[in-house]
Order: sequence, then structure tokens, then C-alpha cells
Amino acid sequence: MKKQFNRMRQLANQTVGRAEKTEVLSEDLLQVEKRLELVKQVSHSTHKKLSACLQGQQGVDVDKKSKKHPLTTLAQCMVDGAAVLGDESLLGKMLKLCGETQDKLAQELILFELTTERDVIEPLYDLAEVEIPNIQKQRKYLAKLVLDMDSARTRFYQSTKSSGLSSNLQPTGAKADHLREEMEEAANRMEICRDQLSADMYSFVAKEIDYASYFQALIEVQAEYHRKSLELLQSVLPQIKAHQETWVEKPCYGKPLEEHLALSGRDIAFPIEACVTMLLECGMQEEGLFRIAPSASKLKKLKASLDCGVLDVQEYSADPHAIAGALKSYLRELPEPLMTFELYNNWIQASNIQDQDRRLQALLNACEKLPPSNNNNFKYLIKFLSKLTEYQDVNKMTPGNIAIVLGPNLLWTHNEGNITEMMTTVSLQIVGIIEPIIQHADWFFPGEIEFNVTGNYGSPVHTNHNANYSSMPSPDMDQMDRRQTDQSRRPLSVATDNMMLEFYKKDGYDPPKTSSCSCVST
Repeated sequence: MKKQFNRMRQLANQTVGRAEKTEVLSEDLLQVEKRLELVKQVSHSTHKKLSACLQGQQGVDVDKKSKKHPLTTLAQCMVDGAAVLGDESLLGKMLKLCGETQDKLAQELILFELTTERDVIEPLYDLAEVEIPNIQKQRKYLAKLVLDMDSARTRFYQSTKSSGLSSNLQPTGAKADHLREEMEEAANRMEICRDQLSADMYSFVAKEIDYASYFQALIEVQAEYHRKSLELLQSVLPQIKAHQETWVEKPCYGKPLEEHLALSGRDIAFPIEACVTMLLECGMQEEGLFRIAPSASKLKKLKASLDCGVLDVQEYSADPHAIAGALKSYLRELPEPLMTFELYNNWIQASNIQDQDRRLQALLNACEKLPPSNNNNFKYLIKFLSKLTEYQDVNKMTPGNIAIVLGPNLLWTHNEGNITEMMTTVSLQIVGIIEPIIQHADWFFPGEIEFNVTGNYGSPVHTNHNANYSSMPSPDMDQMDRRQTDQSRRPLSVATDNMMLEFYKKDGYDPPKTSSCSCVST
């Protein structure tokens, strides 16, 4: 009790400046003391944030951590979902494969978290909550011993002054001896504590490289985890892609033509063949085919059916306008027009040629530059449209009318202008491209064509019904000979610019004089 009183009095005197405070640590150790507090704060905050990054429960064994880990739960959910959907569905296969992958990833993540806990989080906790606090606790104890030493020294010197002795003479007597022993004992205790504290502080400084290695370990553990996870994901990706590629039901609307043909193993796009073969059976004499808009709901249903490869022919045979609308939508939704962006200028330049023979030859040159897949599908479509015009007296769809409603779906530019421009100059040029190709389909694409390519539909074979082609070159003739065929063998009629202008008026389209059907592009 007396010692505490003396300590408090000494502290009060030092506080108000009536007594000197002894500093027993060197300047270097005082700097270490300040650094201790900073390292403690940083280690504590890092430990807290790093612990929050772990998904699994900390401080438990592998089995318990695995059962409650979010990634393990996700994996189990996927596997259960796969069992519900079954292996016969693509989603079922994907869920099963992904569920197994997620489970393996979960095991890698659990191993990563356990290693991180052991090599990083726990050492950081010990540093911030054990090692540094112990040094700081020892520092506080040293401060208390220094205060005791200063207090004992003060009492001893006060005893010297009260005895009237000079500062060079030591007081004698029992009281003086007691005070001297108390002062020396306090100094000894302070020195022992100071030496121990100094050793601990210097040890802390020397071990900073060990503390830094915690963070090196963190990066190494993360790198190993991500490396294994990447290997696992890369090993499963080919299986996932294989499931996708071998799946029969592949969407086709809005997909590049080459991609659809490659995935489906077809030469003619499924929507084109399906719609053409159905129209050959039920729509050739339908008035306004491709012009009259179908029911929106019926069109949406048919497009969805074509997209998944399931088609009820009988259901749609009674609605040829829906079939025609589905074909137009497919052509319009292609990322690149069937006649390609690359050849856009070739087509437009060909349409601007005044001489009929040279114009047809330029259009033929552009046709022959089409990529094989585009050429095959364009030929298939033109042959069908040519056959459709054979019934123009009934369906009112002349080559000009067909070109008006289908042309903008076969060719457009990357940077489409305003609607006024598209409805006049550009559309006029496109109609001037499509109409002569339809009119002279058998010259552009000699020979017969089997519309029912896959054999899924009953459709007729296209034959040459155009009397103008009685003197056309043989389809067996090679390309060079065909190009050099006498000019008199080329088609005799092609729409002139003046005729094309008759299709357009200020408020919309008017039909050609040879047709009684008013056609509006949709």
C-alpha cells in the first residue's frame, strides 16, 4: 500500500514537473516501440479482413468444413438438379458435369482455406494478439519499475537533505540503509526488466522477415489453388463443349449462317429448307405471299419451333403467310446478310450499270464471289422464288413484287442510312439486283435443284419453265465458256431504272403495272 502511494506521488510530481522522469530505453528502442503499435494495427486489420474472405467455417476439421461450405452446397444442388432433369436432356448433362466440377473446386478451395488458416491467419493472430501485446505488457511493467526506482531515489535524496549532510556524504543509520537498499533493489529490478524487454524488441526487429513471409505464403497458396483450379476447369471445358456440339437441338435464328451449318451438318439452313418445302406444298398459289403479314403469335410459335428443330408440318400448312414470315425473319435476323457485307458494293455497282447485258454479267460475277455456303443457300432460295413466279397470275407475286418485299432481307449495308434513304435509293438498287436474278434464275444457276435436301418433306424438283432460256448454254459447260457465251443467249428482259421507279411513290410502294397486288415491304 505504501509502495503504491509512493508510486502515485512520484508520478504526480513528474506530471507537474517537480521531479525528473528517467528514460531507460535507447532512442532505437523507442522507435521500435512506436513501430510495434503500427504493426499490431496492420496485422489485426489484415487478419480480420482475410478471415472474412474465407467461405468455410474456421477452426473446424475438413469434414465439417466440407459439409457446410457454400461451394459444396452448390455442387450438391447441381447434382440433384441433374438427377431430376435426367441425362437425356442437355441441361441435365450440363448440371451433372458442372456439379461434379464444383465439388472438386470446393475440395481445392477447402484445402486452400485450411492452408491459409494454418500458414497465414493463425500466425497473424499470434503476432497481433499475443507476441506484440506481450512486449507492450512488458513495456508497461518496465515503466512501473522505473517509476518505483525514481520514487526510491527521490526518497533517499530527500533523506540526505533532511540530515543536513553534503551531497558527497552518505547518510547513516537504519532508515538510511533501508532507503539505500530499496533504491538499489528497484534499480536492479528495472535493469532486469529493461534487458528482457530490449531483447524481445530486438528479436521482433530481427523476425520482421519471418512476419513478411506470412504474406509470401498467402500468395504462394493462392497461386497453387488457382493453378489447380485452372487445370480442373480446362480439363472439363472440352467435355462441356462436346456436349454442346453434339446436341441436336441448336438455335438457328440470329446465328451466323456458317456456324448454323457447321453445327447442324447441313448445306441448306434448316429454316430456309423447312419453309421452302412447306410453301412448295401449300403456299405457291397464296395471294400476297411474303407481303401479307402473318399473325404475330403464330409467327413467334413457328420461329420457336424452327429454332429447336421441332416442326409440325400439318399445323402450319394452313397458314402459308406464317411460313413465309418465318423465312423472312430468318433472313433478316442473320448477323450478316445472305449476300454478304463484303460484296455489298459489288452488288450496288452492278445495279447501276445501264447496259442490260453488262449488268447481268456483273451480277453473275458477284454471285460467283459469294462464299460457298452463302452461294448454296442463295441459289436454293432464288430457284424457289423463280418457281413462285410461275404462279404470279394467282399469287400476284411477280419478280418485282418479290424483290420489293424480300430484297431488303437479303442485302443491307453495315451503316444503314435514315429510313427515307433506305426506302428510296438503296432499296431501289436492291430491288434492281434481286428482280433480274429471280427473272433469270436458270441462267444464273443452271440445272435442276432438289428442294427437299434432307428428304423430310415431299416437294417437287425445280425444272426450267422459262421459255426465254431455250437457247441458254448447257449447265455442264464450264464457267469460262459460259461467261463467253454469245450475247444473244442472255436473258432478253430486265427491269430498267424507269420501271423500278414505278414501284415507289411518296407514301409507300406501288405495284408494277403487270401486277394487281400492292406490295409493301415488311
